[in-house]
Amino acid sequence: MESEQLYHRGYCRNSYNSIASASSDEELLDGAGVIMDFHTTEDDNLLDGDAASPGSNYAMSNGGGAASSTTHLLDFLEEPIPGVGTYDDFHTIDWVREKCKDRERHRKINSKKKESAWEFTKSLYDAWSGWLVVTLTGLASGALAGLIDIAADWMNDLKEGVCLSAMWFNHEQCCWTSNETTFAERDKCPQWKSWAELILGQAEGPGSYIMNYFMYIYWALSFAFLAVCLVKVFAPYACGSGIPEIKTILSGFIIRGYLGKWTLMIKTITLVLAVASGLSLGKEGPLVHVACCCGNIFSYLFPKYSKNEAKKREVLSAASAAGVSVAFGAPIGGVLFSLEEVSYYFPLKTLWRSFFAALVAAFVLRSINPFGNSRLVLFYVEYHTPWYLFELIPFILLGVFGGLWGAFFIRANIAWCRRRKSTRFGKFPVLEVILVAAITAVVAFPNPYTRQNTSELIKELFTDCGPLESSQLCQYRLQMNGSKASEGGPNRPAGPGVYSAMWQLCLALIFKIIMTIFTFGLKVPSGLFIPSMAIGAIAGRIVGIAVEQLAYYHHDWFLFKEWCEVGADCITPGLYAMVGAAACLGGVTRMTVSLVVIVFELTGGLEYIVPLMAAVMTSKWVGDAFGREGIYEAHIRLNGYPFLDAKEEFTHTTLAREVMRPRRSDPPLAVLTQDDLTVEELQSVINETSYNGFPVIVSKESQRLVGFALRRDITIAIENARRKQEGIVLSSRVYFTQHAPTLPADSPRPLKLRSILDMSPFTVTDHTPMEIVVDIFRKLGLRQCLVTHNGIVLGIITKKNILEHLEELKQHMEPLVTSPAPITHVTLPLLPTLAPVSLGSASFGGLHETWCEKLLTVPGFKPQAFFSLFSHFLFSLC
Repeated sequence: MESEQLYHRGYCRNSYNSIASASSDEELLDGAGVIMDFHTTEDDNLLDGDAASPGSNYAMSNGGGAASSTTHLLDFLEEPIPGVGTYDDFHTIDWVREKCKDRERHRKINSKKKESAWEFTKSLYDAWSGWLVVTLTGLASGALAGLIDIAADWMNDLKEGVCLSAMWFNHEQCCWTSNETTFAERDKCPQWKSWAELILGQAEGPGSYIMNYFMYIYWALSFAFLAVCLVKVFAPYACGSGIPEIKTILSGFIIRGYLGKWTLMIKTITLVLAVASGLSLGKEGPLVHVACCCGNIFSYLFPKYSKNEAKKREVLSAASAAGVSVAFGAPIGGVLFSLEEVSYYFPLKTLWRSFFAALVAAFVLRSINPFGNSRLVLFYVEYHTPWYLFELIPFILLGVFGGLWGAFFIRANIAWCRRRKSTRFGKFPVLEVILVAAITAVVAFPNPYTRQNTSELIKELFTDCGPLESSQLCQYRLQMNGSKASEGGPNRPAGPGVYSAMWQLCLALIFKIIMTIFTFGLKVPSGLFIPSMAIGAIAGRIVGIAVEQLAYYHHDWFLFKEWCEVGADCITPGLYAMVGAAACLGGVTRMTVSLVVIVFELTGGLEYIVPLMAAVMTSKWVGDAFGREGIYEAHIRLNGYPFLDAKEEFTHTTLAREVMRPRRSDPPLAVLTQDDLTVEELQSVINETSYNGFPVIVSKESQRLVGFALRRDITIAIENARRKQEGIVLSSRVYFTQHAPTLPADSPRPLKLRSILDMSPFTVTDHTPMEIVVDIFRKLGLRQCLVTHNGIVLGIITKKNILEHLEELKQHMEPLVTSPAPITHVTLPLLPTLAPVSLGSASFGGLHETWCEKLLTVPGFKPQAFFSLFSHFLFSLC
């Protein structure tokens, strides 16, 4: 009986002869940087294959738990077959098989280490290779992060001018040694020249303003154009944040080239250009991708990790922790981020190595000191005023704002990404980047809070007003005794500078909200942490100043009278900015524990953990009320990556028999018998079907399960038997049993395939609840599971079947989603000059469709309505 053909012919097929020269992780794949529906790949369904030729690519070995699978593949061979045990592009690894391979390797090393000193040395090298690879990863991550920080600061200041005394100095460094700076104008010195001074010879006036405006736009467009061109030509995978793909890779999916050396080099260069262009993006998310590239490259130096995909993912989990460590200067937060947000499999030893990698990376970054302040981050602040209980009310309100912003941003950004394929900009990514960069530069320059670097903006918003601050936000009115409030006096009334800054911050808030929606997803490296934190910091600072002035003018209210002492400060507007930043970032990513730890490591605000926890949890609750997916899970679902989210609960009461294939209307399940097939009959089954695996049964009459054989292993075994064994012909009997059946004397030589048979496939009964089946797939990383009844094979459930089932249940729960027209051929235009990739027919949820056509059919969703509603909310806040 044949099961339903779950996949059609894929585009990532190669001939068997190409297995030995298969593409490495360092190769570039032209499919990068575009939205691809990996639900349509053949990898998630082991019953699928290419029926065109028995010589299709079968580069993966049996994933069963049989101990014999870790020894030689065929009894008639003395060495493993080339290509067996590896994975092709866009395939999911078999976690069970990989763990079996690692245990067998470990037993072999332990059995030999007492034979000689050399074997004992090899065992020590194997034991320490894990610590060595994470050390190298931490060193490389810290060095690259320091280089990116220094280069981004210099190029960002290049848009405004240049240091004549030392061209490699940024604006701040140029004025460090100057003796002609004043306290009020500490950023002005003779060594630093604006472009108007260099070109026109004058620093003031309308002409100089227009010249500086023009040069600002020119450099912004130049940096953006260079970044998108480098990504397009050399490394399409270098675009975006990278965290959704990292999560998918850590769950077991293979994306060749995504963590390769070309991607690392181009992403490092273009990340500097993208940040310097002034686009509403950050470098923190892409730094996780950069660190994982380092971990992947160094893992190839150690056979323990290069030959085992599951072990390699332990290194990548540690690398992601190192990436967050250097991005925020938060080693502990990086470990928790890897555990909470990105890692799929996180054993205890990975926790230790992740901590060590984050420690090494932070040490290297601290040694480089890219910001010149002996800190790991730019906006390290310290507050000297405690928070009071009544402030939990505005903190919770900031959490509500963060949750609303997160829900709004996710829906608006996903809606724009959906429509990108149907717009002209989607077909011309270079033009889209240039247009967004031009709009950003033109609108940002007149406002000082949008013109400056986003990290510097967050630093200014976080910083509390003191005697050394000359910011416009600290220009309070003089007191009766003639002293300025910015000099530390209590009860500070806001001056004209503060009110002017409030209006500018309101405009900056609207600008950041709109541009971040259209920027995230461009074909340049783009992080989301810093823009989200900037939006929250702006909103928090506005709320903080409002509460501060309320406490000043209404100090006799019972709230302020109870906690605020007369003549003492009780409101810290910078603290509100920090809480707002955490709330907005939590609303977008739905992070909780790791986010709180990152923020207090980021700012040194250990005393303010309770306000941070209250705001972050509130933002998560509010955001979950509109949808439980964070931005990364939403992009994973949008791109169609085969990812089973462990956070998603399965609450339905379906059974395994309702999800398994084949269904009643499908062809019967294709099976193999254990000892009565010939080579010709076996090849006929392979040629006439396109399934990637076949259950092996006792006989047609019995139908009892013996094991599971993969299509590629059968084909490789037959080809190698014909090359290395004499007497194997089409009429040769094929048997999967331990002993050959009794045959006539004149019969040709039989072919034994027991060694490629998985004797212990995972099975469930037809009455097993699907919530248990889903948990098994999530926790064991399965690719397929057989369904039996009293030992008789009924069908099979694959990872793709579960994803289809979950999507069908979501469609039933969302009545607004309508069925699109059938699509029989999907063509993904990658980039303007790249050849399109054909994915064949895409079957998803019982309907032939792609993500773009499916999501465009949601009626009633109008991004204009969201913009209008949110704008009214912002104006009411201002």
